[in-house]
Amino acid sequence: MLFSKNVKSSAHCLPSPDGRYIATLFPTLINVRSVQSWEPIHVVRLPQDFIGPFLSFQWSPSSRLLLVASFDQLRVFSALDGNYHATIRNPVAPHLKPTYIDFGASDTEICVMASFGLKLAVFDLNSSKAIEIGSPKFSSSTAVRRGFSFRPQSNHLALLTRTAGKDMISIHAFPSRELQRSWAPDTIDAQGLLWSPDGRWLVVWESPALGHKVVFYTPDGNLFKIWSGPVNPTHEEKDFALGAGVKTVQFSPDARLLAISDHSRSLSIVDMASTMEVLRLQHPNNLVPKGTLQIWQERIGISHGPIMHTFIRASQAISPPPRPQEAAEQLSGCATIAFDLSSNLIATRIEEFPSTVWIWDVQAAVLRAVLLFHGSVSTLSWHPHVRETLLIRCEGDHYNSVVFVWDPLSEGPQSVDFSQQLSGFKAVGKWHASWLGLDASTPLSIFYSDTQNYVLASLADSDRESLPWINPRNPQGGDGPSRAESPLELVPATEDEADEEDALQTGDDGDIVMKDTYGYKR
Repeated sequence: MLFSKNVKSSAHCLPSPDGRYIATLFPTLINVRSVQSWEPIHVVRLPQDFIGPFLSFQWSPSSRLLLVASFDQLRVFSALDGNYHATIRNPVAPHLKPTYIDFGASDTEICVMASFGLKLAVFDLNSSKAIEIGSPKFSSSTAVRRGFSFRPQSNHLALLTRTAGKDMISIHAFPSRELQRSWAPDTIDAQGLLWSPDGRWLVVWESPALGHKVVFYTPDGNLFKIWSGPVNPTHEEKDFALGAGVKTVQFSPDARLLAISDHSRSLSIVDMASTMEVLRLQHPNNLVPKGTLQIWQERIGISHGPIMHTFIRASQAISPPPRPQEAAEQLSGCATIAFDLSSNLIATRIEEFPSTVWIWDVQAAVLRAVLLFHGSVSTLSWHPHVRETLLIRCEGDHYNSVVFVWDPLSEGPQSVDFSQQLSGFKAVGKWHASWLGLDASTPLSIFYSDTQNYVLASLADSDRESLPWINPRNPQGGDGPSRAESPLELVPATEDEADEEDALQTGDDGDIVMKDTYGYKR
C-alpha cells in the first residue's frame, strides 16, 4: 500500500467525480490540484464581496465546474481555467438558510431547496433564468433527495409535492423545466420517488405506517403495478401486513433488479422485467460457516504503537452482536442497501446488528460473506468502476482515520490507516474517505481528508505498479508523515489569470435574474 504526500486541506475538500482533480476551498481562494501530476493546476480567487461561512462546495457532474454557496450568493467557477463564472444572488428569501444546494441534471443547472418546504428553485445558467416550484414535500437536509429525481438520458425532473394534505407528482422537461404532466399518486403519504437507471420506471413508495406499498409508473405517469409486500412470506412473516411497511428502495446499476426493505430482517428483490418479486433475502440470527459463506471477525490490537485491525475467519457458528440495550432508540429493518457495479452483489446493514455487513450474491441467491466489526458501520460504498470491491467505514474511537476494503478474493477486509500519514497521527475535526473515481485501468485509490490535510492511498501491490499520482517527495509513502503543503504554495499567476481577476472585479460575472416563475395545478 502506498500513500501520497500530505497537502493542506480545509473543511471543504473534494475529489472530482472522474477522480482526476482535487479541489480545496479556502477563505479567499480555491486550489485545484491534478492527481496525475500532484501539482496545483489552477487557482480561483474569490471575489472580495464573497465571504463565508460557506454552505456548500460541489463539483459538477462532468468535473468541469465548481459550485460555492454562501447564505446570500451562489458562485460557479471553471475548475480548470478562468473562462467561466456565474453568480446567483439571493437564491431564497432573505434570512432563510437553504437546506440543499447542488448541481442538477447538468453542469449548467443549479437546484436550491428553501427552508420549511417553501419552494424548489432551479436555475439555468445558460439562459440566466430561474424556475420556482412551490410546496416540495421534503425539504430537510436528510430527506430532500427522496423528494425529487432526474431521469437518466432525458434529464426529466420528477418532483413530489404536497398541498392541502394531498400528494402530487409533477414531470418537468429539460432544460426549460416546463411542466409536462402532474398527477396524484396512488398513495396517502408517499415517502419518496426514484427513476430507474434505464429511465423506464418511476417508483413511489408509501409511508411505513400505511403498510407495504410500492407503486410503479411508466415515464408518462400511467400506473402499471403496485407491490404490496412479500409474495410467499415465511412462517415468521405471516403477519407482515400488521408491521411497518417499506423502509427504503434501491435499483441495481443495470436496472434489472429493485431491492425493497421493510422494518423486518428481510429484503425483497423484484425483477424489473416482470415487476415480480423473485427473491426474499433473510438475515439470520445464527451464522454457520460453510463453503459458500465466509464469516470474518475483527480483532483489534492495542499497544504503544498504532491500533492494529486484523480479521480471522470463523470456523464455528456465531451470532452477530446486537445493538446495545442502552441505545437511545431501538431501530429495526434494513438501513443500507448497496448494489455493486456488476449488480450481482448486494451489501446490507440492518439496524438490529449495526456492526455487521452482509454481502449477498443475488444470482446464486445465497449469503456470500458476513463481516463482523467491533464498531457500528456508518457507510458502505462500492467502487464506481471496479466490480465487487467494497469500502467500509465504522464509528468509534478505534476507527479514527481507518477504513476497510473488501473483495471476494481477499482474506478478510483490509484496513487502510491514514492516521500514520498525518502530522499529529490523528484526524483534526471531521474526516471523510471515499473512492477516487478513476477508471479500472489504474490501481484502486482512496481519497482521505480532514480539516487540515488530505492524502491519497493506493492499494497497489508494489511500487512497481503505476500510481495515479507522481510523488517525488515521498514516493514510498511509508516513512511517516510528510510536510504539509501550504495553500500559498501555488502555481504562479499568469497574465490570463490576472485578466480574469480584473474582469471579476468589474462586476461582469453573469448574474442570474429570477424572472421566470410559475405555479402549477393538477
